[in-house]
Parts: sequence; C-alpha cells; structure tokens
Amino acid sequence: MKPRYHKVPIAPASSFGIRYDKKPNFGTLWHYHPELELHYIVKGQGIQYIGDTVSGFSDGDLILLGENLPHAWRCSEEYFQGNPGVMVEAMVLHFLPTCFGKEFLALPEAQSIPALFEKAKKGLKITGKTKEIITEKLKNLLESSHLDRLIYLMQILKILSETGDYETISPGYAFSHLNNISEMERLEKIYTYVMGHYRQNISLEQMASISNLSITSFCRYFKKMTNKSFFEFLIEVRISNVCKGLMEDRLPLEIICSECGFQNVSNFYRHFKKVTGMTPFAYRKTTASGLKPSSRNQQFATL
Repeated sequence: MKPRYHKVPIAPASSFGIRYDKKPNFGTLWHYHPELELHYIVKGQGIQYIGDTVSGFSDGDLILLGENLPHAWRCSEEYFQGNPGVMVEAMVLHFLPTCFGKEFLALPEAQSIPALFEKAKKGLKITGKTKEIITEKLKNLLESSHLDRLIYLMQILKILSETGDYETISPGYAFSHLNNISEMERLEKIYTYVMGHYRQNISLEQMASISNLSITSFCRYFKKMTNKSFFEFLIEVRISNVCKGLMEDRLPLEIICSECGFQNVSNFYRHFKKVTGMTPFAYRKTTASGLKPSSRNQQFATL
C-alpha cells in the first residue's frame, strides 16, 4: 500500500462533500488531504492513528480533523474477515477551509471560524451535548439540498467554534514535518508495518531497514516526526489492543497480554499503568460497569 495525497471525492456542482458510508471496514491507508474532515462513527471499533497519537475508536465517536492532518482508522480484525454481518457505518463531511471564500474568513464576525480550523490541525474529539447536536445537524445536512446545505454547514461550524466540549487528540503534533510527500511515504510504511506486526517482536534493525535508514538515523527521524521514541509508539499500539481485549472480556488477561505482543507480564503491568493511569483489572472493572475509564491518557478510554 503506497500512501499518496488523497483526493477527496466532491461532486463538481458542490462546494463540499457529505456522505454516509456502510462498508466492511475503513481501510488501512494512513493519508492526508487539504480538506477538513468531520467524521462520525455510527458503527465500528478499532484503533485510530491521528498525527502522532494512537488511540481507540468506537461507536459514537465524533472527530474533527484539520487540513493535512495524517490519519487512519484501522478496524479490529473481525472487520477484515468478509462477514457481511460485520460492517462499519459513518457520516463523513469534507470541506476546504476556504469553501465560503477567503473574504468570509476575514470578516470580523467570522473570526471564531479560522480559530477553530487552527485548533483542528491537532485533531479534536467532540464530546458531550455538542456531539449530540452536531450529529443531528449532520443527518439534516445529508438530507438537504441547495442553499440549505450551506446553512447547515454554517450552523455546524458555528457550534463547533463556540463549544468547549472537545478533547485535543494530538496536542504535541507538528504537522509541518509531513509537508514532504517522501517523508509521508516513509512514515506510512512504518505505521503500516507496526499495525500488521505489533503482536511480534519488532527490532530497530527491522524498522531501520524498512525506512532505508541506519538505526541511529531511524531513531532520530521517528522522534522528530512523532515527538516520541519508536518503542513508546509500539507500546501505545499494543496497549490500545489490550484495552480492546479487556473491554470485550472474553479472554484471561495473560492471554490478551501475550496476543498483543507483551511477553513479560511485569513489564506489561508497568506500561499499562503508565499509559492508561490505572491497572488492567481496574480498567476491566470500569468498562464492565459501563463507565468510561478516568485516565491520565484519555485516548485509550474509548476502546
């Protein structure tokens, strides 16, 4: 799979795109595009990669992505088994920051809109009452036509620009590193390999070879691009999958731990507590009770 600048399909007679997806999975391509994306997951679970952050996604998540912010939604394995009864569903809105015209963004009354676009460059997870309102507006937008489409889009932007119901997904992300297509391709190769092999032992030698770099250069490169070491990233991927296994509550913890790539149980406990802010048993108990885990690292709370 080769990453490329993704051309968002928008009809020639439309200034923005809105669609309802129902398909086996969201694919695996880690990509970016100049359009902002408002993505409401109606049905689907897995791990999302946004900027330099690995986190879980599940039914009901509403995400706003800024322009050129790399992202991918990697569904759980059951969505790749060809079962027609296991499908993802999503409402997806794409629009350029200038879809209302550059002059509009310069108006004094509209200054909250470019401020919203700036915050969205690090990814925003919309929560609370705002999520409920925006979800309903998206449904209205899907069914509207002509001028009503613009009115609903304007309402959505107004609500998002005024709300405090959101969490920043990738606060430390420096997207300017990825303006170079070749750098995007290299980092996508790394992410794709890890997504497919996190259960196995992965060495720096392997990753350096995949990246066509020396080990020292690879470590320096990955830290620059993601603001974390490669092994910190790998642990986050594994912990995300452990969290999903704990939530499903089908297997003993030791088996989940092993299947997600942790061979040393004591090290696993230490990493899990560091990443999620709680023990695996506390996480399982919290999710079993139907509550959202209260964590120092909220990106793992929605698995």
